[in-house]
Amino acid sequence: MSNFWKNLYKSPRFLTSVFIGFFLTTFQPIFKLLKNKLNKVLFLIIMVIIIGTCYTIIRKMNGIK
Repeated sequence: MSNFWKNLYKSPRFLTSVFIGFFLTTFQPIFKLLKNKLNKVLFLIIMVIIIGTCYTIIRKMNGIK
């Protein structure tokens, strides 16, 4: 029974390390691309378009004017 509690106490650290590892491996290629100024501008424009499109779609879906 003591092994169960030890493993239970370790699970939040494991979950945290999994999330950190996921975000690091996901965003590392994006950070490498952003070292170039042209890529930064293109990335910013694309993100603004994506966020604006999502915002407009959600507003229209909910009937907000």
